[in-house]
Amino acid sequence: MNSTPPSQQPLLTVKDVFAGYVEGVDILQGINLSVQAGELIAVIGANGAGKSTLAKTIFGLVPIRSGKVIFQQQTITGVQPDRVVRLGMGYVPQIANVFPSLSIAENLDMGAYLAKGEIKSLKQKVYDVFPALAKRQKQRAGTLSGGERQMLAMGRALMLDPKLLILDEPSAALSPILVQDIFDLIQRINQAGTAIVLVEQNARKALAIADRGYVLDSGLR
Repeated sequence: MNSTPPSQQPLLTVKDVFAGYVEGVDILQGINLSVQAGELIAVIGANGAGKSTLAKTIFGLVPIRSGKVIFQQQTITGVQPDRVVRLGMGYVPQIANVFPSLSIAENLDMGAYLAKGEIKSLKQKVYDVFPALAKRQKQRAGTLSGGERQMLAMGRALMLDPKLLILDEPSAALSPILVQDIFDLIQRINQAGTAIVLVEQNARKALAIADRGYVLDSGLR
């Protein structure tokens, strides 16, 4: 967890955002949220509350009708996801989050397509966090378990050393043992300095590791 002074400028600000997939139908209605550098924020709520939509909206995958998103003191409302990544934000979707026909190492290489540092050293940092991946670098991602795929997806997002990582339901469809492993890894990533927005239905576990929490109810906070 983080002890950032409250006076510091937020790393991320979501201000009065209305957004949705279809014009005229807002899934998010007046959402306000902020994240300080190094902070771990939990976003919880029932199925259909708009949690995943919020994650996608922050990352630029869902159009914003009104309001704005500010990241690293730059307004990114309407900015394409590839540019958002360049600014230092990573995103791990709930599903389809790995390339199944590629190996673990190749998946990580795909995550480093914008890397400014040496890919080998970036990859080693990921393997240090996820030693289970290091042991099977040549294994195809499609043969991994659900928990291992989630680790790989997070590892790929970390290949660009993001300032902020958005995780969309990382514990979905995992066994209780694997859920605990994933939450332990999320804590480790955060403690290394990466701010995290954790979108999660498992409210108890999410709030247990978060600095603060937001509750969504039918697109409202």
